[in-house]
Amino acid sequence: MSVTATIHGMSTTSPTSTAATAAQAVARYGYVPFMLIGLNGAGIVFTAGGAQKYWLLAVLVVAITTTFLVELVIPYDTAWNRDRADSTRDRIHVAVNETLILASVAAIPLLAAIVPAPPLWPHSWPFIAQVLAAILVADLGITVVHLASHKIGVLWRFHAVHHSVTRFYGLNGQMKHPLHQTVEMAAGVAPLILIGLPVDVASVLALAVAIQLLQHSNADYRIGPAKYVLALNEGHRFHHLKWAGVGDVNFGLFTLVWDHLMRTYAYDATWRFDSTQLGMAAKPDYPTSYLRQMIYPFTHASGCSLKSLTTATTADGNAPIPPSGQGSTYRL
Repeated sequence: MSVTATIHGMSTTSPTSTAATAAQAVARYGYVPFMLIGLNGAGIVFTAGGAQKYWLLAVLVVAITTTFLVELVIPYDTAWNRDRADSTRDRIHVAVNETLILASVAAIPLLAAIVPAPPLWPHSWPFIAQVLAAILVADLGITVVHLASHKIGVLWRFHAVHHSVTRFYGLNGQMKHPLHQTVEMAAGVAPLILIGLPVDVASVLALAVAIQLLQHSNADYRIGPAKYVLALNEGHRFHHLKWAGVGDVNFGLFTLVWDHLMRTYAYDATWRFDSTQLGMAAKPDYPTSYLRQMIYPFTHASGCSLKSLTTATTADGNAPIPPSGQGSTYRL
């Protein structure tokens, strides 16, 4: 039934329509600030105030719940909200990989006892500044390993699990092989541990990593010019284009700063995504079950060779041009 009606030549809008429009506006412009500033800020306040760590888990639950609600209110692609026999698998990925992150935080005091760190950590800085510094350093390490995973065959075998996704929604941002997740996190956190990363800062960093699930969120939100700096879904979708070379862009987890410096940043405001453009063109039948995804990287079939963009083609023989206009290498 239409929510609008014409009375004496005048168009009226029902309260239901007005409320829906208001909710969409709030979600579209408020979702990212709420997640990045509100929830990360809550984590910083709780931790700086000495609250128990389970409060950070409560913040994470709010983040996940908010993401699912926003995906219903302002979906980028309504088809991506529908289960494709992948939701249970993705929940397992989240449970395993979040447990690994929590375990790594819990292990920091033990690592500090085994390998005493030099007194280099800036303890005198405000707590929020320490967290932001940790995020930038971790982002660099993770970005470098992510880039290497698109260039080095043995790393790509495990990273390919993440690139097998054919829809974008909150949970599959954590769809990663645990070995690759471990390598990425080690690259991001090890330098921090070596200079004395405090457990409290590490705890908030772990929360921030988890909240970055909005990088895969199926939400059509707006962040203005920040899209050129923050590694959110609008830019990250280009990284998941399935054709050889085209997806070798936008590697950052938190920011796109390192991509700009490494000349791997790409963006095209006119590009519209759908499932036919995601996944891996060279491996359309990549395993979809969790167990098979854990095993497949160890098999001969998961191996790939490096080819240039000029030889990489779609099924109809045409290779799309990367948004940056630059070619690169990728595994086929």
